[in-house]
Amino acid sequence: MKKSLFLMAIFGTVIGRSQDLKPVAYNDGAQKLNGLVTKNTGKGLPGVLILPAWRGIDQEAKDAAIALEKEGYIAFIADIYGEGNIPADNASAGKIAGQYRQDYKAYQQRISLALEQLKKAGANTGKIAVIGYCFGGTGSLEAARADMPVRGVVSIHGGLGKDNSRPNGPLHTKILIENPAEDASVTPEIMTALIKEMNEGKADWQIITYAYCKHTFTNPSSPDYIALMARRAWGHTLMFLKEVLE
Repeated sequence: MKKSLFLMAIFGTVIGRSQDLKPVAYNDGAQKLNGLVTKNTGKGLPGVLILPAWRGIDQEAKDAAIALEKEGYIAFIADIYGEGNIPADNASAGKIAGQYRQDYKAYQQRISLALEQLKKAGANTGKIAVIGYCFGGTGSLEAARADMPVRGVVSIHGGLGKDNSRPNGPLHTKILIENPAEDASVTPEIMTALIKEMNEGKADWQIITYAYCKHTFTNPSSPDYIALMARRAWGHTLMFLKEVLE
């Protein structure tokens, strides 16, 4: 109950209000994709693309979209895996997410297609940002690496590693990384390599580390959830979006 009440306080909404989002069907070749968009379409507002965690579109992504609509943004939640491919458990999620991490160009393609849907929904094409959770946080960084036309990206407890065989390149968009201090998947070596990549790419970057937090610290349904740090992370996300999309 405390978690639910806290989420309402942060996002100004009620868990389960997916009816406040409109389904959007689109395609990557023969693969059908099923995204969700806020109801404030067609108004030329700044847009935020949301990349969900490794289990696909979940409640955290939906609540973030509704909250962003209340802040004056059009939000679109991407479907990365596609119809018929949504993982049923963490084991299958890890497998399919791993495939997209390895085939990063396929991941970038799915992100780009979702970005086009956000534009079709009436978002201001010159004022778009990307935020992502977990696997989606990895996707946010891939949007920056692919030089997609966005003003900023936010990686929220994302996977921060990149294959060593991939060269570092220019990073023109602003980058905010919200990293839990005790995320076992982010080793010192991975963090050092990421900072090197961002510096070599001449990026405008910032890393915020949240004390005592494990991986999915922002998700109320996770045992890693820490309410105070989740509230701070959301505030930092909104601050960043206000800066880059003003």
